[in-house]
Amino acid sequence: MEATVLIPAYNEEATLAQVVRVAKEAGLPVVVADDGSQDRTAQVAEGAGALVVRLPQNQGKGGAIAAGLKRVATPLVLLLDADLLGLQPEHLQALLEPVVRGEAEMTVGVFQGGRLSTDLAMRLTPFLSGQRALRTEALRGVPGLAGARYDLELLLTRHAKRQGWRVRYLPLPGVSQVMKEEKRGLLPGLWHRLRMYREILRYYLRAQA
Repeated sequence: MEATVLIPAYNEEATLAQVVRVAKEAGLPVVVADDGSQDRTAQVAEGAGALVVRLPQNQGKGGAIAAGLKRVATPLVLLLDADLLGLQPEHLQALLEPVVRGEAEMTVGVFQGGRLSTDLAMRLTPFLSGQRALRTEALRGVPGLAGARYDLELLLTRHAKRQGWRVRYLPLPGVSQVMKEEKRGLLPGLWHRLRMYREILRYYLRAQA
């Protein structure tokens, strides 16, 4: 498949290499956008076989994706989070195939049977999933992409609706991700999550105005 995996990453040295390896095992080139990380994210990504785009300071998820997108040369792009657990090559194929066959403009992966905490969150808000496949030019054409920090997934979901895209939500059996509270500690992780939800709510209310 003519697709590139694009992974925005900020301080994800613990899990990133495995995500890159799965993408390489699926036969896909990988671009990692290192969003001003303070750990060994960039070195880990390069060691696993990814092309790394380094941002000098943290820009947020949208800014990282916009920077990494400049190095994508394939017709399709597959966005993946850097902290996924249980990912397999067949999950990537499943996300790409409907777009390749022209059955959808975008697919969205939904965790299923991984861990109860992430399954529940995904069941409540599947439109916030970061695992998405679409055409590269379509992603480049999303207004406000570079400025999206915590609300990127909501931005993509609303843009798809406005454009009349066919969007398919597909299960990703056995896949989950590391919770922010696990990565940062309970209180810092909870604070980061609340900030994220605040930005999402702010974007949603602004879009409704």
